[in-house]
Amino acid sequence: MTLRILRRGNEYLERVQTLLRFAKTMADAAIAGRLKALAEDYQRRAEKASLVDAVQALAQPAASSVVAHTHL
Repeated sequence: MTLRILRRGNEYLERVQTLLRFAKTMADAAIAGRLKALAEDYQRRAEKASLVDAVQALAQPAASSVVAHTHL
């Protein structure tokens, strides 16, 4: 499950870095501002995805434990 957390978060962070890199090269300030705003949105998504994945990773062993005990 840790790999999934890292993968999803890293995918979003790679997008953030790409958007910020493009924003720095833009001559048009309006477009650069939009790219930065989009990068901030992806940053929030990365944080949320990591949190959701972490909660699911913690909940899964607990659920498996409950199922295992009900089959005894």
